[in-house]
Amino acid sequence: MAKSENQKLKLLYILEMLSELTDEDHVLSTKAIIDRLAEKNIKAERKSIYADMQSLVDFGYDVLYKSGRTDGGYYLATRDFELAELKLLVDAVQASRFITPKKSRELIEKLEKLTSRHQAGQLKRQVFVTGRVKADNEKIYYTIDAVYNAIRENVKLSFTYMEWTLDKKLSPRKKGEKYLVSPWSLVWDDENYYLIAYDDKAGMVKHYRVDKIRDAVPSEEKRSGREVFENMDLADFSKKTFGMYGGYEEMVSLKLPESLFGVMMDRFGKETDVRVLSDGYVRVRVKAVVSRQFFGWLCGLGKDVTIQAPEKVKEDYGNWLKEILESQKEG
Repeated sequence: MAKSENQKLKLLYILEMLSELTDEDHVLSTKAIIDRLAEKNIKAERKSIYADMQSLVDFGYDVLYKSGRTDGGYYLATRDFELAELKLLVDAVQASRFITPKKSRELIEKLEKLTSRHQAGQLKRQVFVTGRVKADNEKIYYTIDAVYNAIRENVKLSFTYMEWTLDKKLSPRKKGEKYLVSPWSLVWDDENYYLIAYDDKAGMVKHYRVDKIRDAVPSEEKRSGREVFENMDLADFSKKTFGMYGGYEEMVSLKLPESLFGVMMDRFGKETDVRVLSDGYVRVRVKAVVSRQFFGWLCGLGKDVTIQAPEKVKEDYGNWLKEILESQKEG
């Protein structure tokens, strides 16, 4: 590239230096800027640097000058993301099951470019999450894109759905038969990403793990189930559905120690109906989708948590526990 052409890029090179090399604790002196520009065959004088910095400020960049005889210089004071925000995003990427290790590294490298090189080192963190298993579907991002395209175009989505086989491989369900459903939303629940869709054949709402969807393609057939989703609160649906497993919906009354009330609040929110009882117990009423996963969640809270009503849920819970005890004896 000719010298004169490089000169035209002067302001862009200065902005790149400020973005990559400076922050509140690291500045670039005027001489350092001139020297770095010279390495790119760009001539600059002190007065022109002052004018360039003012141009960046006029455009909207928060460029400040830190005074000092030996350590004074310019730095970029404000960025689109604060360092604490970037740390939060990095933690979220590393902790997400549906993001593969390879894509996690790629995303974090991109996030590092949103701050200075000095602060980027603080983003090389390791988040340890108990029992975390990362997905291995590198094409999940194309799946998400296909889902949103289908929603935007108001058409159904065609895809192959996978399941684990005993040889630890993902194999197509239904011998590879294509699923055709009406996509309405994506929900992040229980550390996984789910497609919430209406299945015409079954006449009901279903959910599918996004990382197990392959070859997703928007079809030309218009979506159905609009009336169902217009009356559905997806946030409430996620809150009362345990692990996205189906079951029957009930208002369940539970008796539990006051020490476990926070667990109910965390799961069901402030709308939880609560009545304080004697002896350090409370009774709560929660709307939940009753399933084996719901029973398993209750069981994990211990013997002091009991179902008070309705009788059918109480009976089903008792039978579920009996079946488990019997199976242990037989095994």
